[in-house]
Amino acid sequence: MIRGFFRLVGLLLLAGGFIFMVYDGARWVADQTLQFTRFGQFWNDIHQSSQQAFRASLDGIAPWLWTGVVRLILDQPVFAVLGVLGILLMLLFRPRKPLIGYSRN
Repeated sequence: MIRGFFRLVGLLLLAGGFIFMVYDGARWVADQTLQFTRFGQFWNDIHQSSQQAFRASLDGIAPWLWTGVVRLILDQPVFAVLGVLGILLMLLFRPRKPLIGYSRN
């Protein structure tokens, strides 16, 4: 049950990544300039105070984590971040291979 839920979330993330890839591609065709939507900008547009709260809580735990890891993720294109997360969830929660000659009870 939970495996199916996480696979569904992974599939939705992949679909979102594809939508942002099409959005950035359409913007490239219209403007003739290749400019990707950054994940940090997207998160800021959705809910700015949650990003600031996440940064404050992360600075309290490990300040190096914000500059080293999270900042790198926030500077990536949205379609790449959503696509990688979706693929990871789809791979981690894929169905088990059936055992040949044995039954699962």
